[in-house]
Amino acid sequence: MHIREKLAKNEAEGKTGISFEFFPPKTAQGVQNLYDRMDRMHGLGPSFIDITWGAGGRLSDLTCEMVSVAQSVYGLETCMHLTCTDMPVEKVDQALQAAYKAGCTNILALRGDPPREKEAWEAAENGFCYAKDLVKYIREKYGNHFDIGVGGYPEGADDNTDVDQLIDHLKEKVDAGSSFVVTQMFYDADNFIEWVKKCRAKGINVPIIPGIMPIQTYASFIRRSNWTKVKVPSEWMEALEPVKNDDSAVRDIGKTLIANMCRQLIAAGIKHLHFYTMNLAQATQLVLKELELTPSEDSPIQRPLPWRPSLGLGRRSEDVRPVFWRNRNSSYGTNEQNIKLWGEPKSIKDISDIFVNFLTGKLDRLPWSDSPITTEAHEIQEDLLKLNQRGFLTINSQPAVNGVKSSHPVYGWGPKNGFVYQKAYLELLVPSNLIDELITRIEKNDDLTYHATNKKGELKTNTRDSPNALTWGIFAGREIIQPTIVETVSFLAWKDEAYLLGEHWSKCHDAASPSRQLIQHVMDDWYLVNIVDNDFHRSNAVFELFNGLEIKDLNVEVTGKPLTNGHAEPNGVAAN
Repeated sequence: MHIREKLAKNEAEGKTGISFEFFPPKTAQGVQNLYDRMDRMHGLGPSFIDITWGAGGRLSDLTCEMVSVAQSVYGLETCMHLTCTDMPVEKVDQALQAAYKAGCTNILALRGDPPREKEAWEAAENGFCYAKDLVKYIREKYGNHFDIGVGGYPEGADDNTDVDQLIDHLKEKVDAGSSFVVTQMFYDADNFIEWVKKCRAKGINVPIIPGIMPIQTYASFIRRSNWTKVKVPSEWMEALEPVKNDDSAVRDIGKTLIANMCRQLIAAGIKHLHFYTMNLAQATQLVLKELELTPSEDSPIQRPLPWRPSLGLGRRSEDVRPVFWRNRNSSYGTNEQNIKLWGEPKSIKDISDIFVNFLTGKLDRLPWSDSPITTEAHEIQEDLLKLNQRGFLTINSQPAVNGVKSSHPVYGWGPKNGFVYQKAYLELLVPSNLIDELITRIEKNDDLTYHATNKKGELKTNTRDSPNALTWGIFAGREIIQPTIVETVSFLAWKDEAYLLGEHWSKCHDAASPSRQLIQHVMDDWYLVNIVDNDFHRSNAVFELFNGLEIKDLNVEVTGKPLTNGHAEPNGVAAN
């Protein structure tokens, strides 16, 4: 959705909208940390996020990658910065095409700062001199596909302190095809409000979004204020100076100063606040909490579907998803990161301990799940813990839900005043020497359906190949919505990815190491199984199947010698 449409929707509903800016980190670990933070800050309800442009080279490629991940994986409406700095037309075309393919429909077009090695700004050969030229080019090339924003400077720019002249330039950018403005940071609300009035008097009638910089520490506050040459009210300095060496006190006072400034803006008719997060969450969250703009436990953000919808190209209208990919989002971490996270398991008990730590919140991801354990699992957490403590490795699950309100804080989704349902579901890894007994037990219960396959793709199932709805909702004046399903063709596609993820985990370790041999053996020998209880009144039947089914000698360790390629020994690992 275009940003101008989001702004109009919020205004029509009487809401104060919020949005966040992020920038591409310099390290792989920094990128993963930022993705995790973006995922968490999604819960604060931003109308959109934007990602700054790293002119030329690796960082510009990373900007494009992050836009794609934010749109397709995290379902965040994303605005991509694009600058004229070091950008000939060919590079601009590449960046716009990458944004288009990612499903991004919003661009913030900027001239950009000069590269660090240059004092004055220069246009790239075969590039653009001004942001208005970039706006015009995007409009001519893509029509109305992109909503195009531009920068506004209430207190002047680096190389031009003439505010009135900059307003004239802003009018030219709007006339060239821009449909919203995001401003440079500021701390003087009175000056900003007067600047907006001047813009309106000049005929600039598009939405103007104020750029808000929360206060993290005193040193960063002073550094950024000096760098951008913005005016800091004297009373702010009087409040912050005495506590400048106490970061906690600075944040506490800073949140109140920023929140009061935001209240003044809102009172003056500003309907949207854009936060420069500096890739951090705490200071922004403190301000939003002070403004009472964070979702409350009593009124959480209403989810349109039980899973987070993708905004990738061609996926915005997606309303059905196989359950297997529900918890799978981002790319795999580095070997070092994964060994630090999951250790070096040498027995099935060691692996099961990793899963137990995930279920108890001590770990925030597994090779098959990028997200921490959710509150939805609380109802079946004890059953999951017992199963994993016995060596059965659960990858995905959900409890049965029998008609709770669609506004329910844990299970709710879809329009208000509806009712949602779901069947109990369990997906796990099971040793091959136990699979026949497990299937015999499943097939004795007519309400249970299952799929089981090994890495080779040898499928066992009692389904008829038709999709089976796991989650559905009933809403006034609508057909029944069935957004989550299990089906054979998707399960077999997921099987390939699931075993590959396990093999990637094994390859974090040296080829001759016990950990590599152990994990690879599990991938080679164990079955991937999913079980659905089609009686949605109960959650326990899928767990009762495993009563008395035992993986023996969980503590037997692998020594690092090659494991057999055949079936597992009775204890689930090959004895050495």
